[in-house]
Amino acid sequence: MNETARSLGSARTLWELAARRAARTPDRPVFLQSSRSLTFGELCVRAERVAAGLYGMGVRAGTVVAWQLPTRVETAVLSLALARLGAVQSPLIPFYRDREVGFALRESGAEFFAVPGVWRGHDHTAMAHRLGAPGVFHAYDTLPTGDPATLPSPPPSGTPVRWIYWTSGTTSAPKGVLHSDRSLIAAGSCLAHALRLRPDDVGSIAFPYAHVGGADYLVMLLLYGVPALLLEHFALPDSLPEYRRHGVTVAGGSTAFYSLFLTEQRKRPATRLIPTLRLLAGGGAPKPPELYHQVVRELGVQLTHGYGMTEAPMITMGDPTDTPAALATTEGRPPAGMDIRIVDGEIHLRGEAVCHGYLGSSPSPFTPDGFLPTGDLGHLTPTGHLVLTGRRKDVIIRKGENISAKEIEDLLHGHPAVGDVAVIGLPDEARGELVCAVVERGPGAVELTLPEAVSYLRTRGLATHKLPERLEVVAELPRNGALRKVLKYRLRERFSPS
Repeated sequence: MNETARSLGSARTLWELAARRAARTPDRPVFLQSSRSLTFGELCVRAERVAAGLYGMGVRAGTVVAWQLPTRVETAVLSLALARLGAVQSPLIPFYRDREVGFALRESGAEFFAVPGVWRGHDHTAMAHRLGAPGVFHAYDTLPTGDPATLPSPPPSGTPVRWIYWTSGTTSAPKGVLHSDRSLIAAGSCLAHALRLRPDDVGSIAFPYAHVGGADYLVMLLLYGVPALLLEHFALPDSLPEYRRHGVTVAGGSTAFYSLFLTEQRKRPATRLIPTLRLLAGGGAPKPPELYHQVVRELGVQLTHGYGMTEAPMITMGDPTDTPAALATTEGRPPAGMDIRIVDGEIHLRGEAVCHGYLGSSPSPFTPDGFLPTGDLGHLTPTGHLVLTGRRKDVIIRKGENISAKEIEDLLHGHPAVGDVAVIGLPDEARGELVCAVVERGPGAVELTLPEAVSYLRTRGLATHKLPERLEVVAELPRNGALRKVLKYRLRERFSPS
Protein backbone atom coordinates (compact mmCIF):
# COMPACT_ATOMS: atom_id res chain seq x y z
CA MET A 1 0.00 0.00 0.00
CA ASN A 2 1.45 3.42 -0.91
CA GLU A 3 2.13 6.03 1.78
CA THR A 4 -0.90 8.18 0.87
CA ALA A 5 -3.23 5.20 1.13
CA ARG A 6 -1.56 4.14 4.38
CA SER A 7 -2.09 7.54 5.98
CA LEU A 8 -5.69 7.75 4.80
CA GLY A 9 -6.32 4.24 6.13
CA SER A 10 -5.77 5.52 9.67
CA ALA A 11 -9.07 7.43 9.45
CA ARG A 12 -11.35 6.60 12.36
CA THR A 13 -14.61 6.71 10.38
CA LEU A 14 -15.78 6.29 6.82
CA TRP A 15 -16.74 9.96 6.71
CA GLU A 16 -13.29 11.02 7.92
CA LEU A 17 -11.73 8.86 5.20
CA ALA A 18 -13.94 10.46 2.53
CA ALA A 19 -13.18 13.96 3.78
CA ARG A 20 -9.43 13.31 3.77
CA ARG A 21 -9.57 12.02 0.19
CA ALA A 22 -11.70 15.00 -0.92
CA ALA A 23 -9.11 17.37 0.57
CA ARG A 24 -6.26 15.63 -1.27
CA THR A 25 -7.80 15.15 -4.72
CA PRO A 26 -11.10 17.07 -4.88
CA ASP A 27 -11.24 17.14 -8.68
CA ARG A 28 -10.48 13.50 -9.41
CA PRO A 29 -13.53 11.41 -10.36
CA VAL A 30 -14.78 8.72 -8.01
CA PHE A 31 -17.95 7.46 -9.72
CA LEU A 32 -18.70 7.11 -13.43
CA GLN A 33 -22.18 6.18 -14.65
CA SER A 34 -23.35 6.58 -18.23
CA SER A 35 -22.62 10.23 -19.02
CA ARG A 36 -22.32 11.25 -15.37
CA SER A 37 -19.15 11.75 -13.38
CA LEU A 38 -18.85 12.63 -9.69
CA THR A 39 -15.57 13.81 -8.14
CA PHE A 40 -14.33 13.08 -4.62
CA GLY A 41 -14.96 16.69 -3.68
CA GLU A 42 -18.48 16.66 -5.09
CA LEU A 43 -19.21 13.38 -3.32
CA CYS A 44 -18.56 14.93 0.09
CA VAL A 45 -20.40 18.16 -0.72
CA ARG A 46 -23.49 16.26 -1.91
CA ALA A 47 -23.33 13.82 0.98
CA GLU A 48 -23.35 16.66 3.53
CA ARG A 49 -26.37 18.26 1.87
CA VAL A 50 -28.19 14.95 1.88
CA ALA A 51 -27.16 14.37 5.49
CA ALA A 52 -28.77 17.71 6.34
CA GLY A 53 -31.93 16.66 4.52
CA LEU A 54 -32.02 13.39 6.44
CA TYR A 55 -31.36 15.25 9.68
CA GLY A 56 -34.38 17.42 8.93
CA MET A 57 -36.45 14.24 8.54
CA GLY A 58 -35.41 13.10 12.01
CA VAL A 59 -32.41 10.86 11.28
CA ARG A 60 -29.87 11.07 14.09
CA ALA A 61 -26.75 9.23 15.20
CA GLY A 62 -27.87 5.69 15.98
CA THR A 63 -31.11 5.90 13.96
CA VAL A 64 -31.57 2.68 11.98
CA VAL A 65 -32.14 3.40 8.28
CA ALA A 66 -32.74 0.52 5.87
CA TRP A 67 -32.21 1.04 2.16
CA GLN A 68 -32.89 -1.20 -0.82
CA LEU A 69 -31.42 0.56 -3.82
CA PRO A 70 -29.62 -0.35 -7.05
CA THR A 71 -26.01 0.47 -7.84
CA ARG A 72 -26.23 4.18 -8.58
CA VAL A 73 -24.45 7.41 -7.74
CA GLU A 74 -27.39 8.40 -5.56
CA THR A 75 -27.09 5.19 -3.54
CA ALA A 76 -23.44 5.86 -2.74
CA VAL A 77 -24.22 9.47 -1.81
CA LEU A 78 -27.07 8.42 0.49
CA SER A 79 -24.93 5.80 2.19
CA LEU A 80 -22.10 8.28 2.81
CA ALA A 81 -24.62 10.84 4.09
CA LEU A 82 -25.84 8.31 6.64
CA ALA A 83 -22.23 7.66 7.62
CA ARG A 84 -21.77 11.43 8.12
CA LEU A 85 -24.65 11.37 10.61
CA GLY A 86 -23.49 8.23 12.39
CA ALA A 87 -26.77 6.48 11.58
CA VAL A 88 -27.01 2.68 11.58
CA GLN A 89 -27.43 1.44 8.01
CA SER A 90 -29.20 -1.75 6.97
CA PRO A 91 -28.52 -2.23 3.23
CA LEU A 92 -30.77 -4.73 1.44
CA ILE A 93 -29.99 -6.37 -1.90
CA PRO A 94 -32.46 -4.98 -4.50
CA PHE A 95 -33.77 -8.41 -5.55
CA TYR A 96 -34.82 -9.38 -2.02
CA ARG A 97 -38.58 -9.67 -1.71
CA ASP A 98 -41.24 -9.71 1.00
CA ARG A 99 -39.81 -12.53 3.10
CA GLU A 100 -36.26 -11.21 3.41
CA VAL A 101 -37.18 -7.51 3.48
CA GLY A 102 -39.93 -7.95 6.04
CA PHE A 103 -37.65 -9.95 8.32
CA ALA A 104 -34.80 -7.43 8.04
CA LEU A 105 -37.06 -4.47 8.76
CA ARG A 106 -38.52 -6.13 11.84
CA GLU A 107 -35.28 -7.46 13.26
CA SER A 108 -33.27 -4.28 12.71
CA GLY A 109 -35.97 -2.00 14.10
CA ALA A 110 -35.58 0.28 11.08
CA GLU A 111 -37.17 3.70 11.51
CA PHE A 112 -36.76 4.75 7.88
CA PHE A 113 -36.70 2.80 4.61
CA ALA A 114 -35.30 4.18 1.33
CA VAL A 115 -36.65 2.54 -1.85
CA PRO A 116 -36.24 3.12 -5.62
CA GLY A 117 -39.97 3.06 -6.45
CA VAL A 118 -40.62 0.72 -9.36
CA TRP A 119 -37.32 -0.82 -10.41
CA ARG A 120 -36.90 -3.55 -13.02
CA GLY A 121 -40.61 -4.34 -12.95
CA HIS A 122 -40.94 -4.63 -9.17
CA ASP A 123 -42.82 -2.03 -7.14
CA HIS A 124 -40.61 -1.56 -4.07
CA THR A 125 -42.82 1.20 -2.71
CA ALA A 126 -45.89 -1.02 -2.76
CA MET A 127 -43.91 -3.81 -1.10
CA ALA A 128 -42.69 -1.43 1.62
CA HIS A 129 -46.23 -0.31 2.41
CA ARG A 130 -47.49 -3.89 2.25
CA LEU A 131 -44.92 -4.78 4.89
CA GLY A 132 -45.85 -1.81 7.07
CA ALA A 133 -42.37 -0.29 6.73
CA PRO A 134 -41.87 2.99 8.64
CA GLY A 135 -40.56 6.23 7.16
CA VAL A 136 -40.63 5.10 3.51
CA PHE A 137 -38.99 7.54 1.10
CA HIS A 138 -37.79 7.40 -2.50
CA ALA A 139 -34.06 7.66 -3.20
CA TYR A 140 -33.60 6.63 -6.83
CA ASP A 141 -32.87 9.89 -8.67
CA THR A 142 -33.68 12.47 -6.00
CA LEU A 143 -32.49 12.66 -2.40
CA PRO A 144 -33.57 14.83 0.54
CA THR A 145 -31.33 17.88 0.95
CA GLY A 146 -30.80 20.60 3.53
CA ASP A 147 -28.36 23.17 4.85
CA PRO A 148 -25.14 21.52 6.12
CA ALA A 149 -24.86 24.32 8.70
CA THR A 150 -27.66 22.58 10.64
CA LEU A 151 -25.62 19.39 11.07
CA PRO A 152 -24.01 18.30 14.34
CA SER A 153 -20.35 17.31 14.39
CA PRO A 154 -19.41 14.08 12.56
CA PRO A 155 -19.15 10.93 14.69
CA PRO A 156 -15.75 10.90 16.45
CA SER A 157 -15.31 7.12 16.61
CA GLY A 158 -15.50 4.35 14.05
CA THR A 159 -15.79 1.46 16.49
CA PRO A 160 -19.56 1.43 17.27
CA VAL A 161 -21.72 -0.86 15.15
CA ARG A 162 -23.22 1.24 12.33
CA TRP A 163 -23.89 -1.38 9.63
CA ILE A 164 -26.23 -4.38 9.51
CA TYR A 165 -25.66 -6.60 6.49
CA TRP A 166 -27.85 -9.62 5.86
CA THR A 167 -26.85 -13.15 5.00
CA SER A 168 -29.03 -16.24 4.78
CA GLY A 169 -26.41 -18.66 6.05
CA THR A 170 -27.81 -22.14 6.63
CA THR A 171 -31.04 -21.34 8.43
CA SER A 172 -34.43 -20.35 7.08
CA ALA A 173 -34.13 -16.82 8.52
CA PRO A 174 -31.41 -14.33 7.47
CA LYS A 175 -28.75 -13.24 9.93
CA GLY A 176 -27.91 -9.61 10.58
CA VAL A 177 -24.12 -9.22 10.44
CA LEU A 178 -22.85 -6.30 12.53
CA HIS A 179 -20.04 -4.11 11.22
CA SER A 180 -18.44 -0.84 12.25
CA ASP A 181 -16.81 1.79 10.08
CA ARG A 182 -13.43 0.52 11.25
CA SER A 183 -14.12 -3.12 10.31
CA LEU A 184 -15.21 -2.05 6.83
CA ILE A 185 -12.20 0.25 6.43
CA ALA A 186 -9.93 -2.61 7.47
CA ALA A 187 -11.54 -4.94 4.91
CA GLY A 188 -11.39 -2.38 2.11
CA SER A 189 -7.76 -1.64 2.92
CA CYS A 190 -6.93 -5.33 2.58
CA LEU A 191 -8.64 -5.49 -0.82
CA ALA A 192 -6.92 -2.34 -2.07
CA HIS A 193 -3.49 -3.59 -1.03
CA ALA A 194 -4.03 -7.05 -2.55
CA LEU A 195 -5.04 -5.73 -5.98
CA ARG A 196 -1.99 -3.45 -6.24
CA LEU A 197 -3.94 -0.63 -7.86
CA ARG A 198 -2.19 1.89 -10.10
CA PRO A 199 -2.87 5.65 -10.30
CA ASP A 200 -4.43 5.30 -13.75
CA ASP A 201 -6.71 2.37 -12.88
CA VAL A 202 -10.47 2.48 -13.40
CA GLY A 203 -12.49 -0.02 -11.43
CA SER A 204 -16.08 -1.21 -11.79
CA ILE A 205 -18.95 -2.07 -9.46
CA ALA A 206 -21.24 -4.36 -11.42
CA PHE A 207 -22.67 -6.09 -8.35
CA PRO A 208 -25.29 -4.71 -5.91
CA TYR A 209 -23.87 -1.78 -3.98
CA ALA A 210 -25.96 -3.02 -1.04
CA HIS A 211 -23.68 -6.05 -0.81
CA VAL A 212 -20.94 -5.70 1.80
CA GLY A 213 -18.58 -5.52 -1.18
CA GLY A 214 -20.03 -2.08 -1.99
CA ALA A 215 -18.58 -0.49 1.14
CA ASP A 216 -15.42 -2.55 0.63
CA TYR A 217 -14.98 -1.10 -2.85
CA LEU A 218 -15.74 2.46 -1.75
CA VAL A 219 -12.98 2.26 0.85
CA MET A 220 -10.57 1.07 -1.85
CA LEU A 221 -11.48 4.03 -4.10
CA LEU A 222 -11.05 6.50 -1.24
CA LEU A 223 -7.67 5.07 -0.25
CA TYR A 224 -6.18 5.10 -3.74
CA GLY A 225 -8.07 7.99 -5.32
CA VAL A 226 -9.20 6.00 -8.36
CA PRO A 227 -12.66 5.97 -9.98
CA ALA A 228 -15.10 3.14 -10.61
CA LEU A 229 -17.79 2.60 -13.20
CA LEU A 230 -21.20 1.96 -11.60
CA LEU A 231 -23.53 -0.42 -13.42
CA GLU A 232 -27.14 -0.40 -12.31
CA HIS A 233 -27.75 -3.67 -14.12
CA PHE A 234 -24.93 -5.89 -15.37
CA ALA A 235 -25.64 -7.82 -18.55
CA LEU A 236 -23.44 -8.84 -21.44
CA PRO A 237 -23.05 -7.79 -24.17
CA ASP A 238 -25.22 -4.76 -23.22
CA SER A 239 -22.79 -3.47 -20.57
CA LEU A 240 -19.68 -3.68 -22.75
CA PRO A 241 -19.99 -0.18 -24.29
CA GLU A 242 -19.81 1.32 -20.77
CA TYR A 243 -16.68 -0.66 -19.91
CA ARG A 244 -15.05 0.49 -23.13
CA ARG A 245 -16.27 4.08 -22.90
CA HIS A 246 -14.76 4.61 -19.45
CA GLY A 247 -11.61 2.57 -20.05
CA VAL A 248 -12.14 0.10 -17.23
CA THR A 249 -8.92 -1.65 -16.20
CA VAL A 250 -10.14 -3.71 -13.22
CA ALA A 251 -13.39 -5.68 -13.41
CA GLY A 252 -15.01 -8.77 -11.96
CA GLY A 253 -17.27 -9.69 -9.07
CA SER A 254 -17.50 -13.47 -8.88
CA THR A 255 -16.98 -16.64 -10.89
CA ALA A 256 -20.14 -15.93 -12.87
CA PHE A 257 -18.69 -12.66 -14.13
CA TYR A 258 -15.53 -14.35 -15.36
CA SER A 259 -17.57 -16.89 -17.30
CA LEU A 260 -19.76 -14.21 -18.87
CA PHE A 261 -16.73 -12.23 -20.05
CA LEU A 262 -15.24 -15.41 -21.51
CA THR A 263 -18.45 -16.22 -23.37
CA GLU A 264 -18.41 -12.80 -25.02
CA GLN A 265 -14.70 -12.98 -25.86
CA ARG A 266 -15.22 -16.29 -27.63
CA LYS A 267 -17.65 -14.67 -30.08
CA ARG A 268 -14.75 -12.61 -31.49
CA PRO A 269 -11.54 -14.29 -30.31
CA ALA A 270 -9.26 -12.13 -32.42
CA THR A 271 -10.45 -8.83 -30.88
CA ARG A 272 -9.88 -7.91 -27.24
CA LEU A 273 -13.21 -7.65 -25.46
CA ILE A 274 -12.25 -4.62 -23.36
CA PRO A 275 -8.98 -3.18 -24.70
CA THR A 276 -8.03 -1.42 -21.44
CA LEU A 277 -8.79 -4.34 -19.12
CA ARG A 278 -5.75 -5.72 -17.26
CA LEU A 279 -7.26 -7.53 -14.26
CA LEU A 280 -10.32 -9.56 -13.30
CA ALA A 281 -10.80 -9.89 -9.55
CA GLY A 282 -13.50 -11.23 -7.30
CA GLY A 283 -14.63 -13.91 -4.90
CA GLY A 284 -17.76 -15.19 -3.23
CA ALA A 285 -18.07 -18.43 -5.22
CA PRO A 286 -15.85 -21.40 -6.08
CA LYS A 287 -13.36 -20.86 -8.90
CA PRO A 288 -12.41 -23.91 -10.96
CA PRO A 289 -8.65 -23.89 -11.68
CA GLU A 290 -9.31 -24.34 -15.39
CA LEU A 291 -11.35 -21.13 -15.42
CA TYR A 292 -8.29 -19.22 -14.25
CA HIS A 293 -6.23 -20.56 -17.15
CA GLN A 294 -9.01 -19.84 -19.67
CA VAL A 295 -9.29 -16.22 -18.53
CA VAL A 296 -5.54 -15.61 -18.73
CA ARG A 297 -5.23 -17.38 -22.07
CA GLU A 298 -8.32 -16.08 -23.87
CA LEU A 299 -8.99 -12.67 -22.33
CA GLY A 300 -5.32 -11.81 -22.04
CA VAL A 301 -5.66 -10.45 -18.50
CA GLN A 302 -4.64 -11.52 -15.02
CA LEU A 303 -7.19 -13.11 -12.66
CA THR A 304 -6.98 -12.84 -8.87
CA HIS A 305 -9.63 -14.62 -6.84
CA GLY A 306 -10.23 -14.34 -3.11
CA TYR A 307 -12.16 -15.63 -0.15
CA GLY A 308 -14.54 -13.49 1.84
CA MET A 309 -17.90 -13.55 3.53
CA THR A 310 -20.35 -11.02 4.88
CA GLU A 311 -18.82 -11.53 8.32
CA ALA A 312 -15.31 -10.75 7.00
CA PRO A 313 -15.43 -9.21 3.51
CA MET A 314 -11.73 -9.77 2.77
CA ILE A 315 -10.10 -12.85 4.28
CA THR A 316 -7.62 -13.81 1.57
CA MET A 317 -6.92 -12.55 -1.95
CA GLY A 318 -4.77 -13.68 -4.81
CA ASP A 319 -1.84 -11.39 -5.56
CA PRO A 320 -1.35 -10.43 -9.23
CA THR A 321 2.36 -11.25 -8.80
CA ASP A 322 1.68 -14.77 -7.46
CA THR A 323 2.58 -17.86 -9.49
CA PRO A 324 -0.04 -19.20 -11.92
CA ALA A 325 -0.29 -22.38 -9.82
CA ALA A 326 -1.09 -20.40 -6.67
CA LEU A 327 -3.60 -18.19 -8.46
CA ALA A 328 -5.34 -21.17 -10.05
CA THR A 329 -5.56 -23.52 -7.08
CA THR A 330 -5.73 -21.33 -3.96
CA GLU A 331 -7.70 -18.38 -2.60
CA GLY A 332 -4.57 -16.33 -1.99
CA ARG A 333 -2.99 -15.31 1.30
CA PRO A 334 -4.44 -13.38 4.25
CA PRO A 335 -3.29 -9.77 4.58
CA ALA A 336 -1.48 -8.43 7.61
CA GLY A 337 -3.92 -8.19 10.48
CA MET A 338 -6.03 -11.20 9.47
CA ASP A 339 -5.30 -14.24 11.62
CA ILE A 340 -6.39 -17.62 10.25
CA ARG A 341 -6.20 -20.86 12.15
CA ILE A 342 -7.52 -24.28 11.20
CA VAL A 343 -9.39 -26.18 13.92
CA ASP A 344 -10.41 -29.74 13.01
CA GLY A 345 -10.33 -28.68 9.37
CA GLU A 346 -12.53 -25.61 9.93
CA ILE A 347 -11.33 -22.08 9.18
CA HIS A 348 -11.38 -19.67 12.14
CA LEU A 349 -10.77 -15.92 11.78
CA ARG A 350 -9.65 -13.04 13.95
CA GLY A 351 -8.85 -9.47 12.91
CA GLU A 352 -10.13 -5.92 12.64
CA ALA A 353 -11.97 -6.74 9.38
CA VAL A 354 -14.08 -9.40 11.12
CA CYS A 355 -17.62 -8.40 12.09
CA HIS A 356 -18.77 -7.67 15.64
CA GLY A 357 -21.17 -10.62 15.66
CA TYR A 358 -24.81 -11.12 14.74
CA LEU A 359 -27.87 -9.02 15.49
CA GLY A 360 -29.51 -10.37 18.63
CA SER A 361 -26.93 -13.16 18.82
CA SER A 362 -26.79 -15.07 22.08
CA PRO A 363 -24.48 -16.71 22.89
CA SER A 364 -21.55 -15.00 21.19
CA PRO A 365 -20.44 -16.60 17.89
CA PHE A 366 -16.80 -16.07 18.85
CA THR A 367 -14.48 -18.48 20.60
CA PRO A 368 -13.17 -17.46 24.06
CA ASP A 369 -9.97 -16.12 22.47
CA GLY A 370 -11.84 -14.04 19.88
CA PHE A 371 -11.83 -16.20 16.74
CA LEU A 372 -14.90 -16.53 14.51
CA PRO A 373 -15.57 -20.07 13.22
CA THR A 374 -16.59 -19.80 9.55
CA GLY A 375 -18.10 -23.23 8.93
CA ASP A 376 -15.82 -23.50 5.89
CA LEU A 377 -13.20 -26.21 5.60
CA GLY A 378 -9.69 -25.74 4.29
CA HIS A 379 -5.97 -25.74 4.94
CA LEU A 380 -2.99 -23.43 4.64
CA THR A 381 -0.10 -24.31 2.34
CA PRO A 382 3.54 -23.93 3.45
CA THR A 383 3.58 -20.58 1.61
CA GLY A 384 0.57 -19.33 3.60
CA HIS A 385 -1.98 -19.66 0.79
CA LEU A 386 -5.47 -20.82 1.73
CA VAL A 387 -7.07 -23.79 0.01
CA LEU A 388 -10.82 -24.28 0.52
CA THR A 389 -11.98 -27.90 0.60
CA GLY A 390 -15.66 -27.70 1.51
CA ARG A 391 -18.25 -26.27 3.89
CA ARG A 392 -19.78 -27.43 7.12
CA LYS A 393 -22.78 -25.26 6.56
CA ASP A 394 -25.47 -26.46 4.24
CA VAL A 395 -25.41 -23.37 2.09
CA ILE A 396 -25.46 -22.92 -1.67
CA ILE A 397 -23.29 -20.15 -3.13
CA ARG A 398 -24.82 -18.99 -6.39
CA LYS A 399 -23.15 -16.04 -8.16
CA GLY A 400 -21.53 -15.00 -4.92
CA GLU A 401 -24.77 -14.97 -2.90
CA ASN A 402 -25.45 -17.35 -0.03
CA ILE A 403 -28.70 -19.31 -0.39
CA SER A 404 -30.24 -21.30 2.45
CA ALA A 405 -31.27 -24.80 1.34
CA LYS A 406 -33.54 -25.11 4.37
CA GLU A 407 -35.55 -22.01 3.43
CA ILE A 408 -36.38 -23.48 0.02
CA GLU A 409 -37.07 -26.93 1.52
CA ASP A 410 -39.44 -25.46 4.10
CA LEU A 411 -41.45 -23.74 1.37
CA LEU A 412 -41.55 -26.72 -0.99
CA HIS A 413 -42.78 -28.97 1.81
CA GLY A 414 -46.06 -27.08 1.57
CA HIS A 415 -46.70 -28.20 -2.02
CA PRO A 416 -49.22 -31.06 -2.25
CA ALA A 417 -47.06 -32.99 -4.72
CA VAL A 418 -44.06 -33.04 -2.36
CA GLY A 419 -43.63 -35.86 0.14
CA ASP A 420 -40.13 -34.78 1.14
CA VAL A 421 -37.45 -32.63 -0.45
CA ALA A 422 -33.73 -31.97 -0.25
CA VAL A 423 -32.20 -28.89 -1.86
CA ILE A 424 -28.54 -29.10 -2.85
CA GLY A 425 -25.97 -27.05 -4.70
CA LEU A 426 -24.43 -28.56 -7.81
CA PRO A 427 -21.23 -27.33 -9.50
CA ASP A 428 -21.91 -24.92 -12.34
CA GLU A 429 -19.27 -23.08 -14.36
CA ALA A 430 -21.38 -19.96 -14.90
CA ARG A 431 -22.89 -19.60 -11.43
CA GLY A 432 -20.39 -21.32 -9.16
CA GLU A 433 -23.27 -23.50 -7.99
CA LEU A 434 -26.83 -23.99 -9.19
CA VAL A 435 -29.84 -24.76 -6.99
CA CYS A 436 -31.22 -28.27 -7.44
CA ALA A 437 -34.36 -29.47 -5.65
CA VAL A 438 -34.64 -33.24 -5.27
CA VAL A 439 -38.26 -34.15 -4.55
CA GLU A 440 -39.63 -37.33 -3.07
CA ARG A 441 -43.09 -37.62 -4.60
CA GLY A 442 -46.05 -37.44 -2.22
CA PRO A 443 -48.32 -40.51 -2.04
CA GLY A 444 -50.68 -40.55 -5.01
CA ALA A 445 -49.44 -37.15 -6.19
CA VAL A 446 -48.83 -36.13 -9.76
CA GLU A 447 -45.13 -35.65 -10.53
CA LEU A 448 -44.00 -32.10 -9.89
CA THR A 449 -42.29 -30.21 -12.72
CA LEU A 450 -39.66 -27.48 -12.48
CA PRO A 451 -41.95 -24.72 -13.88
CA GLU A 452 -44.63 -25.67 -11.35
CA ALA A 453 -42.13 -25.64 -8.48
CA VAL A 454 -40.72 -22.26 -9.52
CA SER A 455 -44.21 -20.77 -9.88
CA TYR A 456 -45.18 -22.08 -6.45
CA LEU A 457 -42.05 -20.63 -4.81
CA ARG A 458 -42.66 -17.27 -6.46
CA THR A 459 -46.15 -17.15 -4.96
CA ARG A 460 -44.62 -17.82 -1.55
CA GLY A 461 -42.38 -14.76 -1.89
CA LEU A 462 -39.03 -16.47 -2.48
CA ALA A 463 -36.43 -14.15 -4.00
CA THR A 464 -35.71 -14.76 -7.69
CA HIS A 465 -32.00 -15.54 -7.18
CA LYS A 466 -32.94 -18.46 -4.89
CA LEU A 467 -35.28 -20.22 -7.33
CA PRO A 468 -34.13 -23.72 -8.38
CA GLU A 469 -32.65 -24.14 -11.85
CA ARG A 470 -33.06 -27.91 -11.70
CA LEU A 471 -35.57 -30.36 -10.25
CA GLU A 472 -35.24 -34.11 -9.87
CA VAL A 473 -38.06 -36.41 -8.74
CA VAL A 474 -37.09 -39.65 -6.96
CA ALA A 475 -39.09 -42.49 -5.46
CA GLU A 476 -37.24 -42.19 -2.14
CA LEU A 477 -34.53 -39.92 -0.80
CA PRO A 478 -31.40 -41.68 0.48
CA ARG A 479 -31.26 -41.73 4.29
CA ASN A 480 -29.01 -43.02 7.04
CA GLY A 481 -30.00 -45.96 9.18
CA ALA A 482 -30.12 -44.16 12.53
CA LEU A 483 -32.21 -41.00 12.49
CA ARG A 484 -33.31 -41.33 8.84
CA LYS A 485 -31.43 -38.19 8.00
CA VAL A 486 -31.27 -37.44 4.27
CA LEU A 487 -27.79 -38.11 2.90
CA LYS A 488 -27.24 -35.08 0.71
CA TYR A 489 -23.73 -36.11 -0.32
CA ARG A 490 -25.25 -39.07 -2.16
CA LEU A 491 -27.57 -36.75 -4.04
CA ARG A 492 -24.61 -34.56 -5.01
CA GLU A 493 -22.71 -37.62 -6.20
CA ARG A 494 -25.71 -38.78 -8.24
CA PHE A 495 -26.69 -35.51 -9.88
CA SER A 496 -23.39 -33.64 -10.21
CA PRO A 497 -21.95 -33.53 -13.74
CA SER A 498 -19.34 -36.25 -14.24
